[in-house]
Amino acid sequence: MESLYAITTGVLTACGLYLTLRGRTFPVVVGLTLLSYAVNLFLFSMGGLTTDGAAIVDGAGDYADPLPQALVLTAIVIGFAMTAFVVILAMRARSEVGNDHVDGRSHDDEERSR
Repeated sequence: MESLYAITTGVLTACGLYLTLRGRTFPVVVGLTLLSYAVNLFLFSMGGLTTDGAAIVDGAGDYADPLPQALVLTAIVIGFAMTAFVVILAMRARSEVGNDHVDGRSHDDEERSR
C-alpha cells in the first residue's frame, strides 16, 4: 500500500511539474492542481496508512490519526478556492492581453524578436 501511494505521489508530482512549466495558462493551472493533489496525498500518507484503523473511540487499539485527515481536508478547501481564483485571473488576463501565454507574449512576438 505504501509503494502505491509513493508511486502515485511521484507521478502526480512529475506531471504537475511538467504542466507547470508549460507556456500557456490552462496547463499551468492544471499542473498546480496536480501538485496540490500530490501534496495532499503526501500529507495523508504521513499519518500512517492503516487498513483497519477506526476513529478514536476509547483510546485503545489501532486508530487512524485524525490530524493528517484534517490537514488534507483543509488543504482541499483552500486548493479549490485558489484554483477558482487562478482560473478567473487567467480568464481576465486572456481578455486583456488577447492570448493565454504565461508571459503575455504571443508566438508571433517571439518570432519577430529573433
